[in-house]
Amino acid sequence: MATARRFSHEPAFVLHRYDWSESSLILEVFSRHHGRVALVARGAKKPSSNFRPVLLPLQPLSLNWTESASPISPANSPSDGSGIHPLKGAEWVGGHTMPMGDALLSGTYLNELLLRLLAHQDPHPALFDAYAAVVRVLASQHGDALEPVLRAFELLLLRELGLLPALNTDTLTLARLQPEARYALLPDRGLCPSPATERACLSGAQWLQLNQALEGSGMRLSALLQACAPVAAALKPQLRVVLQHHCGPPMLRTRQLMMELQTL
Repeated sequence: MATARRFSHEPAFVLHRYDWSESSLILEVFSRHHGRVALVARGAKKPSSNFRPVLLPLQPLSLNWTESASPISPANSPSDGSGIHPLKGAEWVGGHTMPMGDALLSGTYLNELLLRLLAHQDPHPALFDAYAAVVRVLASQHGDALEPVLRAFELLLLRELGLLPALNTDTLTLARLQPEARYALLPDRGLCPSPATERACLSGAQWLQLNQALEGSGMRLSALLQACAPVAAALKPQLRVVLQHHCGPPMLRTRQLMMELQTL
């Protein structure tokens, strides 16, 4: 009989949760050392459960689970065969409150991106640290930082997954960007020259500044936030198209919700 592996005190965030039975939940979590993992929290919906007040999105957690040789595989089990493993313990690490309003919706959007783009059990510790830093910004309720922090994380996510071209050269010709010229990021062509009249584009100098911030040591969010702040509005439609291209259909649910709210 195979021995079950145990994972203890693993930093993690809940990305999504859904009902499994009258009393239990299935969790999709983003863990620092093991990537995206699916877990079952038995009895988590019971009023007396210690899990009930803890397993919330956008909250830093410390999780314990067992990975058995025969993981649970209900009908909604991950399609990659990784299975769903039993959660044994969960503690709130603390440090910040739950984001509210637009910040909560933005955090839900980032969670959906991770669910759509990350494979199960594919660790990305640097991306996890960047995500934790972004969640702290969202919880701070600084509205002026909302757009830059979203754009910064979108760039970090694309770069970490190998989906972002170099931002210092024309993707097709490999020619270095000209600081005064205008360039747009397209899902099927990468970074390419754009008419000066096109609003959804940046100057070569601005792309070079973003590239320098991305290539700094580690995933330092502060430098990228500074580079994104003055260009966040022009970056938004470009990154939105690129991300949807890689996520595939259907449209991101949080994106659809944001569009509907704007029409109210």
